[in-house]
Amino acid sequence: QLQLVESGGGLVQPGGSLRISCAGSGDTLAWYAMAWFRQAPGKEREGVSCISASGGNEHYADSVKGRFTISRDNTKNTLYLQMNSLKPEDTAVYYCAARYYTGSYYHTLIGTDYGHWGPGTQVTVSS
Repeated sequence: QLQLVESGGGLVQPGGSLRISCAGSGDTLAWYAMAWFRQAPGKEREGVSCISASGGNEHYADSVKGRFTISRDNTKNTLYLQMNSLKPEDTAVYYCAARYYTGSYYHTLIGTDYGHWGPGTQVTVSS
């Protein structure tokens, strides 16, 4: 059974950068498409970015495009999210998620498409 654990969250000033990670165990992430979601207090969960199993296909929400970069290292069973030019509105709990798929890849930032989730890591952007 695949298990996911995020790390690397913390407090960062506006305009700063942070990289969060998601480590997989119990199965190899190379078989899964992955995504990052976030949820701010009082708001609905929002899809941030997703990446294909091989890492060759990325997709971003408009709110983070040009500032965030998703990547993965399947040899380390780890997913990353590099966040630059952070804004206070990026403050949220960030979750990684995985979905197993066969056939052609398609990107999706719909949470119910993902069957495996980590517990989340808090990212706070504040001066």
